[in-house]
Amino acid sequence: MPAVPVRPTVEGVLIEISVLLGFGCLSGVTTVLFGFGGGFITVPVVYAFALAEPEHAMHVAVATSTAVMVVNAGSATLAQWRAGRLRRDYLWPLVAFIGLGAVLGSFAATIADESVLRWLFVAYLALTIADSVVRKGFVSRRDDDRPRALGGITTTAGGTGIGAVASFLGVGGSVLTVPLMRRKGLPMADATALANPLSLPVAVIGTAVYAFAATGTASGSVHLGYVDLVAAGALLCGSLPAIAVTRRVVGRIPDRAHAIAYLALLVAALIAIVIR
Repeated sequence: MPAVPVRPTVEGVLIEISVLLGFGCLSGVTTVLFGFGGGFITVPVVYAFALAEPEHAMHVAVATSTAVMVVNAGSATLAQWRAGRLRRDYLWPLVAFIGLGAVLGSFAATIADESVLRWLFVAYLALTIADSVVRKGFVSRRDDDRPRALGGITTTAGGTGIGAVASFLGVGGSVLTVPLMRRKGLPMADATALANPLSLPVAVIGTAVYAFAATGTASGSVHLGYVDLVAAGALLCGSLPAIAVTRRVVGRIPDRAHAIAYLALLVAALIAIVIR
């Protein structure tokens, strides 16, 4: 017989919301400083709370992450645009091909096996960390580096791949776009600023697909498709004020320290999801 979901207590709900508020603040900081949009923070924490219904835990975590990213990435994009950090020549047409890939990845994620989704997320993080450490130009950037244009293959095939992988895993794509922009010679402040608008098509398309997916989640839970509305609301209540405060300090961090901090946060997210 299938297990009967345990009804949450008032104390348990308050603790969960408090934790989500705290991680929402952290996701707001990482959205501005690293272009994460919240995915690497929200997926592990929502996954942990969604384990009450383990059959759908990773799907709920990924879907809720994309919903939070719509608002977080949109707010950060507006702030970066006002600060003059968005470079149009790197945004278009890359953003269009990322959107195309997002459609493919989102539909694939709704039918993927739960354990496959989880371990692909782990592998994705591990490969990105290894690539950023081994490949020259990410941690250290020479003063004489000049930004280089994106090639046609990078824009088309690369953009489609970024969108597909990011929407499949609910991570927004910054883990691919930031290293890409670093390899093209951009400073971390500019690379992370571009990651937010480049994450928007992934977040919007992914959220639309997950919201209309049939879930089979418990009838007492507050979901729109796979999206946990309570968790998303709590995360946003923490992230939006943090975005407003953090945008005032971005650009003041030394480039090398900024890059190392980016990698450290990826390692932390990897450890969290493996432990769970």
